[in-house]
Amino acid sequence: MATENASRFNCDVYEQSFSVSYDYPVYFTRSVFEKGSDLLSSVIDRKDGPLPHRIMVYIDSGVADTTPGIVERVKEYFEGSPDRLLLVCEPRVVPGGENAKNGWRDVRDIMRALGDQHMCRQSYVVTIGGGSVLDMVGFAASLVHRGVRQVRLPTTVLSQNDAGVGVKNAMNERETKNFVGCFAPPFAVIDDFDFLRTLEQEDWVGGIAEAFKVAIIKDADFFDFLCGNATRLRDRDEKVMEALIRRCAILHLEHIRTGGDPFEFGSSRPLDFGHWSGHKLEGMSGFALGHGQGVAVGIALDSFYAARKEMISERDRDRILEGLVNSGLPAYTPLLSRRVGGNRLEILEGMEDFREHLGGNLTVALPDGIGAKVEVNDMDIEVIAEGIEFLQERYGGGAE
Repeated sequence: MATENASRFNCDVYEQSFSVSYDYPVYFTRSVFEKGSDLLSSVIDRKDGPLPHRIMVYIDSGVADTTPGIVERVKEYFEGSPDRLLLVCEPRVVPGGENAKNGWRDVRDIMRALGDQHMCRQSYVVTIGGGSVLDMVGFAASLVHRGVRQVRLPTTVLSQNDAGVGVKNAMNERETKNFVGCFAPPFAVIDDFDFLRTLEQEDWVGGIAEAFKVAIIKDADFFDFLCGNATRLRDRDEKVMEALIRRCAILHLEHIRTGGDPFEFGSSRPLDFGHWSGHKLEGMSGFALGHGQGVAVGIALDSFYAARKEMISERDRDRILEGLVNSGLPAYTPLLSRRVGGNRLEILEGMEDFREHLGGNLTVALPDGIGAKVEVNDMDIEVIAEGIEFLQERYGGGAE
């Protein structure tokens, strides 16, 4: 095409094309900061760079509050290998939760701190926290010198099985989730299951929604596992949750590796089943509604839609709804029924937001039977409204 255009417009052209290879390990472990554990140090040491490796650590305030002594333990860990690891300043505690991603203040503070400590592209930012903190710190680090190496230690179910293992970094702006962001793969990811024990119940169950999402459209056996263990997941069975995290994370990683579009150049978001409305619900709540809870409601709505369009059976729809609810997740929130000027359902604005995020045509992933997916480019508004009424009647309204 470039050569044809050159001929057509009487110009010269040099056709440029190249590819870049990325690799990053994802570890599943426990007690990463215990004395005698050298996993983190060996991860940092896995590629060449000037010694000692210069490191800054950021810790989610929620982790600092619920994990007594974590700041001192991190300091002691790095002080144990002074010839190879240099903690350039005290670990810094930053606000956690979705509000951590709202606006530029914290991002600018982190960028300024990295500059003040003369961090370079061979330096390391180690981030310990939930998905929002990983996103925000990762975004800041990706901008400094066009990218300081990131080592992520996700501490929530949602970040360990989804957000923390991917290639995205972002912040919220213009009241839109992830409006500003970039693709910057991490240097490495370490899922330390010990952090999960400190989670509030909302955060424990929130990540289950992402597991249902990927299972419904990619892995029927995993879906059966989730449905069969829903109450054990809700009741904090650690072994079952660890199995969920591993399988969900690997499904996401395999998609990034084999899906053909890891940086989303196209107009499709193949793994974001349930997200067009889930993201909108988060924004409508002022981000008081957790991401996992918003996605759960989005999955419920899109599952009703898929059943009405005969993409899945009503039995499959009900299994999805029961699995979500038995896991402790909502299938409805009053926000879903909220109307704006002209009596229009506000949630419908989420479709345009979703389309605009990637451009091109609206492309929504829906299940094509359990374990497979189909992408559609338009949705029937009347069926969506019918689905909202169905969920409201069956589940009586959830918490805002």
